[in-house]
Amino acid sequence: MVCKAVILAAGFGTRMKSDIPKVLHKLGERPILTWVVDSCRTAAGNAPTVVVGPDADEIRNQMAADVQYVVQEQRLGTGHAALQARHALQNDADFILIVNADLPLLEAETLKRLIDVQEGNSGPLSLLTARSPCSRGFGRILRSEEGRILGIIEEAHAAAEQLALEELNVGAYVAQAGWLWEHLSDLPLSPKGEYYLTDLVSMAAEAGQMVGSTEVGDLSEVIGINTRAHLAEAEAALRGRINRRWMLAGVTLVDPQSVYISPDVTLGKDTCILPNTHLQGNTRVGSNCRLGPNTILRDTTLGDNCTVTASVLESAVLEDDVDIGPFAHLRSGARLCRGVHMGNFGEIKNSTLKAGVKMGHFSYIGDTTVGENTNIGAGTITCNFDGERKHPTEIGAEAFIGSDTMLVAPVKIGNHARTGAGSVVTRDVPDGAVAVGVPARVVRKPDKGE
Repeated sequence: MVCKAVILAAGFGTRMKSDIPKVLHKLGERPILTWVVDSCRTAAGNAPTVVVGPDADEIRNQMAADVQYVVQEQRLGTGHAALQARHALQNDADFILIVNADLPLLEAETLKRLIDVQEGNSGPLSLLTARSPCSRGFGRILRSEEGRILGIIEEAHAAAEQLALEELNVGAYVAQAGWLWEHLSDLPLSPKGEYYLTDLVSMAAEAGQMVGSTEVGDLSEVIGINTRAHLAEAEAALRGRINRRWMLAGVTLVDPQSVYISPDVTLGKDTCILPNTHLQGNTRVGSNCRLGPNTILRDTTLGDNCTVTASVLESAVLEDDVDIGPFAHLRSGARLCRGVHMGNFGEIKNSTLKAGVKMGHFSYIGDTTVGENTNIGAGTITCNFDGERKHPTEIGAEAFIGSDTMLVAPVKIGNHARTGAGSVVTRDVPDGAVAVGVPARVVRKPDKGE
């Protein structure tokens, strides 16, 4: 049996009070709609069709290339929106999964369970329900005394006794494709001048056909996003879901409430994350690392046994056994090889510090290669920008750069070379030599045997 998914994403989203389409607001660093697209794709086994409004170029530009779009030129309700997909899908599927685009936390497993319920249902339609005393604006499920679903009453039209019902219509359905396309055209016009998808339920029930259902176990899955407050609530629920997953995988979160881990981050076992730490983008962290407190890693890769304290790392790479911080900043292109130590108030950009380098504090290294086991003294600055272009600096292995040294690029410091404190180095320093002064001059040349 083939199931195709239709996502209803044509609403205005006016309660977001935003110039950005509601489905493009970010949840866990991704647009809301991408979460629904991914869940539907996994549940149905193929790319979904998204129903959008007439001005949806921005939405199209941010979705995966395999997503199909149909346009609802006039916003005449959910039933009318679903009908727009008929031409694209009417000969391609046995079942149609329909999901509202503002339900980003619905799990693929939940939607797959709904599909399975309908595949075993003798009737034409099954829907997802939830039980909660907090209605969140959802319609109520109406059942007979025998428990058969008779219909759905929208909250705005419900009587007092109906408002007291706690079984809610979530906004996800699976229907037999042929029955769906035929009956969408017969939906009645509501007093609001719209065609409600929910009226399909009473149409099936009145014809004596069985309406199937399955219930959501985790109520966080049905947090619908209509306002910024809902978005914050969903963000908290998603963060809790992600954090629980990593704790069950062997990662310690000292205070899960204050740790933010983006969905695409990966973590090795026995890593410990301290409070107020943010792991963002495509960050990869190895095993037995210690991160935080007050640390941000964005699109950064860490090996095993690394320590990062109160620092910011962006698009950087750390090999094993690297120790950073507090108050360090690694910018794009920074690579710290095995066993590097970088202390407080340092900054590295587009540079490689090879194994064993020590960079204590208050230094800036930019567009530079530093050789193995070199010591960078406090206050060292690579002067890499002349106002027009960036220039490289090369520092050899086993070198010693004295405190407050200015390395005016382009410049090379040789292996085992040294600079005196406060030197301004404008010329290359040979292997094993010592340079001091402003501007620096070589005061000891290497022996011939060096």
